[in-house]
Amino acid sequence: MRKQVFYLLFVLSLVGVLGFSYISDIVERSPTVSCRRWGFISSKEGKYYSYPEKIVVEPWRGRHQVYGIFMIPDGYRSDHFVTLKIPGERTYCGLLLSVSSFNEGIHAKPGYYLLRGYFNTRVAIELILKGKGDQLEQPSNWRLGYAKQKQK
Repeated sequence: MRKQVFYLLFVLSLVGVLGFSYISDIVERSPTVSCRRWGFISSKEGKYYSYPEKIVVEPWRGRHQVYGIFMIPDGYRSDHFVTLKIPGERTYCGLLLSVSSFNEGIHAKPGYYLLRGYFNTRVAIELILKGKGDQLEQPSNWRLGYAKQKQK
């Protein structure tokens, strides 16, 4: 009887800890997110891809210091995520934020707007420690999809 109570309490504690961990992971607003299908747009007219105009990888300066600045044409909408694909690693997804038409020395061309795609600092540090820091700074490894906005 004591063993059964002990096992029951153990299982309940384990489920509680795992549940708390899962919920806190969902609630945490991290710039690295799961690459979920709903975050990517599909278009019958065609989808285009943009690579960053500028990449900043300075994880030693703290949070939100690993990002790329993308230029997208007006009249187009972007995916909700920016992707980072380094050979030999899984694909990482990061969040996008709109920025002004001038950001970090980048001017948006007429008819374009700028977006900033963030990745988690921990991901950048992990990649740097694996010796892939130079690949992290290559624009061809960062990608943002966009498609023509539907006319209403």
